[in-house]
Amino acid sequence: MLASFDIDGVVGDPELARLARFAARLCNAPSAAVSLVEAERQRFIAGEGLEVNETARTTSICAHTMMGDAILEVLDASQDPRFGNFELVRGDAHVRYYAGAPLISSEGSPMGALCVTDSKPHDEPLDEFQMEGLLVLAEAVKRRLEAHRQAYLAMFEMKESAERLQFMLDSVPDIAWSAAPGPVFDNFNARWGEVTGLAAPKTVEDWRQAIHPDDFDASAVKFKHAIETATEFEDEWRLRLADGSYRYVVSRAVPSCDDPAKARWFGTLTDIDDRYRISQERELLAGELAHRIKNIFSVISGLVSLRSRGSPENQAFGEALNDNIRALSRAQAYALPGGGEGGEQLIDLLGVLMKPYGADGSNKVSIAGESAAFGKRAATPLALIFHELATNSAKYGALSAPDGTVAIAVSSEGDEVIIDWRESGGPDVAEPQSTGFGSRLISMAIDHQLGGKIMRDWRESGLSVTISIPRERLSQ
Repeated sequence: MLASFDIDGVVGDPELARLARFAARLCNAPSAAVSLVEAERQRFIAGEGLEVNETARTTSICAHTMMGDAILEVLDASQDPRFGNFELVRGDAHVRYYAGAPLISSEGSPMGALCVTDSKPHDEPLDEFQMEGLLVLAEAVKRRLEAHRQAYLAMFEMKESAERLQFMLDSVPDIAWSAAPGPVFDNFNARWGEVTGLAAPKTVEDWRQAIHPDDFDASAVKFKHAIETATEFEDEWRLRLADGSYRYVVSRAVPSCDDPAKARWFGTLTDIDDRYRISQERELLAGELAHRIKNIFSVISGLVSLRSRGSPENQAFGEALNDNIRALSRAQAYALPGGGEGGEQLIDLLGVLMKPYGADGSNKVSIAGESAAFGKRAATPLALIFHELATNSAKYGALSAPDGTVAIAVSSEGDEVIIDWRESGGPDVAEPQSTGFGSRLISMAIDHQLGGKIMRDWRESGLSVTISIPRERLSQ
């Protein structure tokens, strides 16, 4: 139980020493001490006048004191059969007089005593005032010991918590760091040294050794802005590894508060090199695919022009067909990754996508509603969604019938952009018994890429679709 009091940490405690000195003066004794009794020994952790630091528990008068609930007073220990042979009595300390108040822990366990001693016997016992004062001083000693104990346990818990946190940080695959205001980088997990083989940086400039020369300056400017504004930071750059090679990482950092002068920073470096290179390969393939599809449309358009040029009666038809082919080519470009530039109005995008199906002044497709800008990230899923709806309608729905029409309306409700798709005049429709690839593609694009919702209503008069998308996600 005494281990929780951190005895070594309280040895020589100035407050305990002052209490012991006052006890000695109160009781007209030259010596006083705070003793704590362990399993094998008694230790005097603070006091005055007593030259001994410890004795065996078997010869400890305080060990007897702490087992009682009142002051133990011995006027002449040499004449007391219980203590006459104890080391402190017959040895150099030459203790004769002893008075001790027991020290009991808050759990009720005996710990030791606050005692006063004299090398001369006392003729008179302590009076009532002195005994009460010694008990009061013993209570003060216990409060001081308990306070030290709580501080020690709290510090021990904090140390264990910090060690657990550090162990966790050292176990994760990411590099993790923290920085004091400034910023002054003050802590890195073990992954930093394992990955880079470098000493932990202290300043932003120290990071130069770990970042690709082509990436450092631009990223440092971004991080400086984040520091000055106490806002979150994110950037991608190449980290130099211990073997001299580089890998792409995403660097993220968050401030502890919104005050730039007081904010501590916590950051991570996550390896994205494999993902980055796969993305690059996909973009290359997408570009190649877009190029080949564009060429196919060009070849078809050229063949139509060639055939119609020699047949005046079909020339008007050929020109109209070429207009549709060019419109379909542009719509297809939006549906390919990287095809949409973004920053345009949603109604304009719908016009491009629907032009091959009659949104060019005819009454086959009508588009109306509010302005809503879409961003580059949203362009591709939007194109996929409406390209799929249009092609399905052209094969099975309203656009497959001579008198069929599609009405598209854009509106808003709070932070949501609402797009209504209404088909009419086509063949009767019914809810399919199974979900096809196209439907799954639409749901994935709306749910996962745009964070929106879709509701379908297979009415006999034609399919009705309502799509809601958060304006914030639409603008990204």
